[in-house]
Amino acid sequence: MSDDIQMPSCGLPLTPEQHRVLREHGTERPGSSPLNDEKREGVYHCAGCGEPLFDSSTKYESGSGWPSFFRPRDGMTETTVDKTLGMTRIEVHCAGCKGHLGHVFPDGPKPTGLRFCMNGVALRFEPS
Repeated sequence: MSDDIQMPSCGLPLTPEQHRVLREHGTERPGSSPLNDEKREGVYHCAGCGEPLFDSSTKYESGSGWPSFFRPRDGMTETTVDKTLGMTRIEVHCAGCKGHLGHVFPDGPKPTGLRFCMNGVALRFEPS
């Protein structure tokens, strides 16, 4: 039996942890993603469908424990209101496969003032 779960709507195999985050709106442990320390130039893609979501030039160290960006690529993410856990947050998901990526907060750096706090397991990095 394989550890990968095939998502027929997107066509990419997912690990159980990717499935939990992308399809069940889970959250990875802070500080657990190797993408926190990724400094190379490149593009961050959705692990669920492969769509390009963030450019490395928009990544910054937020100190939150999750890969953070101040801007997604145009039209590649969507947001919804998330009222789970007794609070209101803005959920970010992939515009292509609707997979849960993380949340966006209004405490990021200029020029946007936004912090797209993403689950690293929901992303796949491709260096330039």
